[in-house]
Amino acid sequence: MAVRLSIILICKDEASRIRETLEAVRFADEVVVVDSGSTDGTPEIAAAIADRVVVTEDWPGFGPQKNRALDAATGDWVLSIDADELVSQSLRDEILSAIEAGTHDAWRVPRLTTFLGREIRHSGWWPDYVLRLFRRGAARFSNDLVHERVVFEGSVGTLRNHLQHSGEDDAASLREKSIRYATAAAASLHADGRSGGPCIAAAKAAAAFLKNYVVRRGFLDGRAGWVIAITAAAGKWRRYMRLAELNRGDA
Repeated sequence: MAVRLSIILICKDEASRIRETLEAVRFADEVVVVDSGSTDGTPEIAAAIADRVVVTEDWPGFGPQKNRALDAATGDWVLSIDADELVSQSLRDEILSAIEAGTHDAWRVPRLTTFLGREIRHSGWWPDYVLRLFRRGAARFSNDLVHERVVFEGSVGTLRNHLQHSGEDDAASLREKSIRYATAAAASLHADGRSGGPCIAAAKAAAAFLKNYVVRRGFLDGRAGWVIAITAAAGKWRRYMRLAELNRGDA
């Protein structure tokens, strides 16, 4: 009996690129898309390719939303991808070989990001190993609002071929994404009883810049590396300043 593979993807307003992403995974036995209220026609585009499209009115966070997609899947194996990622033919072949062999219960995939027209090989963005392929029933996504992770039982392997990640189109888009993540992360830290404020924010921001630009050699990525480091620092600043607001009871 053939092993069935489900692709799961969550999205919102990804009409400009979701078609290419879904076309690249049509080799799977099942494609499930969970949309969180797109207004640009994303669900309609997805419906022409995917086996199932679920539209939700709320946004519970990345982890819970991905678990909704996981619950809608029926395959023995699940590959989780994002709308800005592409599965190459070489990665497809390796995925199919991996699940047929069944030597591991989950697999990590290296992810290569393109930003400002350049493949980022430093700045902590490469090799960006992400656990995306796993046996359904052996894993769930954490309930984190952002930076969710796959929680699984069993052994994990590492694939060689990378997942292509288009990243943000420009510095402004990366900054906007950083603001959204910082806001959500602050809410999670607030729920955990963590502390914020100018001193903590400044220390976290400085550490983030040095880590990305110096320790992770972001300077070798040229202008893109500088933008990544500055944006990471600004994100940390926003996160801990917003946390301080939440701790004071500000809306």
